[in-house]
Amino acid sequence: MTATYTFDVFSSLDGYGSYGDDGDWGGYWGKQGPELLEHRLASFDAPQRMVFGATTFRQFVAMLAASTDESDVRDPWVTRMRSMPATVVSSTLEGPLDWPDATVVPGDAVDVVARLKEESDVPLRSHGSLSLNWALMAAGLVDRLQVTIFPVVTGRTGTDPVLGGAADFDLQLLERRSLDGGIQELVYRPTLHISR
Repeated sequence: MTATYTFDVFSSLDGYGSYGDDGDWGGYWGKQGPELLEHRLASFDAPQRMVFGATTFRQFVAMLAASTDESDVRDPWVTRMRSMPATVVSSTLEGPLDWPDATVVPGDAVDVVARLKEESDVPLRSHGSLSLNWALMAAGLVDRLQVTIFPVVTGRTGTDPVLGGAADFDLQLLERRSLDGGIQELVYRPTLHISR
């Protein structure tokens, strides 16, 4: 049996990501509330293995190093995520890594994650790592696309379109929930769209 792989990403309504303290928006675009934070923490209750690309992993390490205990970056769910084993797919990153249980695995992400799915006895999850996850979706390795949409439009300030580099996909809605009166979490099963 293969492990389930979830691509977990935050997005503005117009499809852009927010990383840490982006400009005047801040993390979560300043829209987080107790429901979102409790739900995120619960999402990391069960054992999981995190999967990151090198760029996102470096961003997480840098944000955590520069943060204080009171900042959004150190919310309890992030602390719990950081305590989970992690695989970083990279041919350039070298240790030591400022992450308690991270392993760098060189090679093609599709090959690495296909092997992880076969060998892992716990689900796999990736938060961010956009280009890595676009490739994994195209290869049919992403079982769940979890998009948390924040009630903002970042038309002038948005960077990094979260699905802008992905192939075309049909999506089957598996779950949905509303958090804190405006944040939407949508979980889909992606299937590569075949042109007719």
